[in-house]
Amino acid sequence: MQDQHRRYHVRARPRLSLRPYKTALIAAMLMGATTLMGTATPPAAAQEALRVAVPQSTATSQREPPGTPSDGTASEWTHWTNGRYRINPGDVLELRFPFVPELDQKLAVQPDGYVTLMEIGDLRVQGQTIPQLRAHLREAYAPIVRDPVFTLVLQEFEEPYFVAAGEVVRPGRYDLRGATTLTQALAYAGGPTGKARLSEVVIFRHYTEETVTARKVDVKAMYGREDLSEDPLLRPGDTIFLPKSALGKLAPVLSRVGLGLYLNPFDIGR
Repeated sequence: MQDQHRRYHVRARPRLSLRPYKTALIAAMLMGATTLMGTATPPAAAQEALRVAVPQSTATSQREPPGTPSDGTASEWTHWTNGRYRINPGDVLELRFPFVPELDQKLAVQPDGYVTLMEIGDLRVQGQTIPQLRAHLREAYAPIVRDPVFTLVLQEFEEPYFVAAGEVVRPGRYDLRGATTLTQALAYAGGPTGKARLSEVVIFRHYTEETVTARKVDVKAMYGREDLSEDPLLRPGDTIFLPKSALGKLAPVLSRVGLGLYLNPFDIGR
């Protein structure tokens, strides 16, 4: 009881008046706010800074690799995408039906991008991912096999590569291992020759057998600025071409390089 009585008197002890301190604190806060108003970031600028700081959206980072036309944005050339593998001519796939073994087969992708399916016929598979082809096979066999159950395995496939042509020291085909930029690819090919026109390097890129895009890159300007932030990333199957003269003089040659579609490099956005 004595302890309780003591605590009671402590709680009941009169408190000091804080009014003078509150007045001083409010005055200090007002002075600080007045000082900060001159240097505060405007709301619009603050929002812009926040927008720039936000990382790239997952929708862009997960863009599919070659096989379908891209959206044509700069990120398509400057961001590496470890997307799903897309089927190419020369690949070999194994198709097995556990409940209908007579339909088991190996599928060799022909040079034109087609395979021949038992009971179905020819089906174009070039440029498709394995999940995409699996869906197409399920649709194709549905009229023959009720609720088709099967496994699809990619047994043999082509290693990713790029081709260096024109005025490089060692022109040819090179393995593409991971993210590789244009300037790195040129180094792999021994670098440019003394006759190369580095201001008009061209990257040819296939999306399908019929669709090719090209981009002209001023490598000389990048070297001059000592800034490789815009150094394009290659993708499997890309061809880099270094001319030794103005590209306008090479139009007859470029039209016969076997790319399936001739594009005047001067029509490409810089």
